[in-house]
Amino acid sequence: MEKAIDTYFLQKEEPVKSYLQALRSIILKFDRNITETWKYSMPVYCYNGKMFCYLWVHKKYKQPYIGIVEGKKIDHPQLIQEKRARMKIMLFDPAKDIPLRTLNTILKTALALYK
Repeated sequence: MEKAIDTYFLQKEEPVKSYLQALRSIILKFDRNITETWKYSMPVYCYNGKMFCYLWVHKKYKQPYIGIVEGKKIDHPQLIQEKRARMKIMLFDPAKDIPLRTLNTILKTALALYK
């Protein structure tokens, strides 16, 4: 039986679908203490049981993004807050390669807040 989290990824249109699946893989491989769960009707990634980040598609821009739960504590030019109080997001253009160096820097900085 297909899980809701898998359905979330499979129901997306290309190229967003493949991009989100690649981001999912990157996040899960980033640290062995990161786990995937289904909360608030979206894929959420926890570090040692605490919400760390999530994946979603921006309603206005139709672009995939990673939401960093403690984003307000991180000062990085690729993170935008919009009207969020606590979280910041990093938007991705699915027509371009994933900016791995930038993503790794942001994930590393965010993880450090949990240690």
